[in-house]
Amino acid sequence: MIDLANRPLPEPIMETIENVREFEKTPLFEQFPFTNSYELLMNSAKQFGDEHAMEFLLQGLPDEKEVSTSYRELGAQVTRTANFLTSLGIKPGDSVSIILPVLPQTHFAIWGAQAAGISNPINPMLEAEHMAEIISAANSTVIICLGKSAATDIWEKCLTAASMTDSVTTIVAVNAAGMCDPSATLPEGSSLSLYDFDKAIAGMNADALDTARKFEASEIAAYFHTGGTTGRPKLAQLTHGNMAFVGQLMQVYTAHMEHHTVLCGLPLFHIYGCIIQGVASFAVGYRVFLMTPSGFRSQTAMPNIWKLIERFKVKQISAVPTVLMALSEIPVGDADISSLTNLNSGAAPLSRPFELSFEERFNVEIGNGYGMTETTSVISRAPIEQPPGSVGMRIPYGGIRIVQLEGTTVTKNCEIGESGAILVKGPQVFAGYKVEADNNNAWIEDGWFNTGDLGYLDENDCLYLSGRAKDLIIRSGHNIDPELIEEPLNSHPEVVTSVAIGLPDAYTGELPMAYVVLTQGSTLSEQALIDYAAGLISERAAIPKRIDFLQEMPLTAVGKIFRPALRQKIAEEVVNGLLENANIVAEISSENEKKRGLVIKAVAQDKSQIETIRDLVKSYVFATDVS
Repeated sequence: MIDLANRPLPEPIMETIENVREFEKTPLFEQFPFTNSYELLMNSAKQFGDEHAMEFLLQGLPDEKEVSTSYRELGAQVTRTANFLTSLGIKPGDSVSIILPVLPQTHFAIWGAQAAGISNPINPMLEAEHMAEIISAANSTVIICLGKSAATDIWEKCLTAASMTDSVTTIVAVNAAGMCDPSATLPEGSSLSLYDFDKAIAGMNADALDTARKFEASEIAAYFHTGGTTGRPKLAQLTHGNMAFVGQLMQVYTAHMEHHTVLCGLPLFHIYGCIIQGVASFAVGYRVFLMTPSGFRSQTAMPNIWKLIERFKVKQISAVPTVLMALSEIPVGDADISSLTNLNSGAAPLSRPFELSFEERFNVEIGNGYGMTETTSVISRAPIEQPPGSVGMRIPYGGIRIVQLEGTTVTKNCEIGESGAILVKGPQVFAGYKVEADNNNAWIEDGWFNTGDLGYLDENDCLYLSGRAKDLIIRSGHNIDPELIEEPLNSHPEVVTSVAIGLPDAYTGELPMAYVVLTQGSTLSEQALIDYAAGLISERAAIPKRIDFLQEMPLTAVGKIFRPALRQKIAEEVVNGLLENANIVAEISSENEKKRGLVIKAVAQDKSQIETIRDLVKSYVFATDVS
């Protein structure tokens, strides 16, 4: 067992696969004694005491007064929240839906709900109908949401969502100072109970859980929404053991670092913001800077971000590629950003040429890891010396397998360098989806989870992603199930069939689009069909930005629609459009390679324009060969 008491250690602990294998020779529960998020947080409250756990800015102005929360206060507020929820009747196994932006209270609510029952963080940007479906799927009786605010319609949507469920009895309003109207009441005739969050928890016991609850690692701690079509959301069940493992693992990975500040601009309903910049950062003792309720979406904070990094001495930022794109367009000016040394990119692929240019321009290192909701955000982690193009190597006590599959049967274990389906196993892997039917194709022999992604391993056990077996559209790190788009489109009487895919986009990675075959003689327009679908799609981010009409869909030999051909088609069109706008003549083709996935090949007529072409396509996530 490694002694972390005298950190920082002289050097990183797990930089090679040999280090990982040596580390896991010690049994898991000897190495990592905590089995739940609550006790892990209480340990940090005791260990770090009056050190700052969180700094919060409401607007994101350079000279704005921050709201600070110490580790001692964090522990007390989480405990108070748990005891308040217990007083409302929440027991282990009961769910609390949390619909909040990035606030200190969001952390109190999430971890307090897990200490009392099960937390169910929900995207506040969803439509009320979609929220209601998730709340009903979780069977939540309590909603903790933002109070009435002129800045957002979260309050109104939550009240509508609550009225559409059979389970909700109580609304708890977080009336954020300077943002909300604390005098707001429930609609006349409402049978719901209403509480003010801060006032309600203030009188609760802060020293210990009133229930004296004893946690089991296998108990469900959270329901995270991972997709699913309208009417039946897909909820991933994460356990207390999952949470505690990742938190303690982060202590090991950062053992060579001084305590420092990390900037959190990611939403806390998302697995990465919640876990890596939540419980894992608190387990380490980081100071987490919550950059406004809107995070990276804040139109006030983003222009000031370099000054805020200077002010709070931010060392680390975790972001999705779209945020890095936005940062690259904001002038640093006279801000001193020398404290910033590390950026972690995740949730969506990052273009390698863009990554290199960003690192050089801002003098930072970008690490690319790999994870998903179902693995508590962690599958592989990048070592300091990260092989170009890789997403790092497996974590201790976990496993990565590359296989060929037929259905849920492994037909072959792939060789080194051979691409196949990525299977994972380990203490970070979730307990399955809440609805058993969603588990049918998720699990392969002997407890291996099928990620739905394709990749290969090198001789040093580093993982490389080469494509997706599942047909998700990844917009700014947000997963969109194509069925969420296809079902509404197919309901139109003049639509024969539709296929939703990702439209390559330099900023978001992918935007939702669809190919559609219409009934014979139909004169339906693209905009009319988009408007029709928008009225039925419950998630704004999933509304297609473009619809192309086809006479027929490309089919496989057995008559199934061949999506890769459609992805090739649209990628070629996007690149052709870029070059035409730049008055560049080139021959464009594409190929789905086993290792690199979709590759665009551009042969320039004028060879002096090769570098210009490379610069034009560098921000797109598909690989490009230019000659």
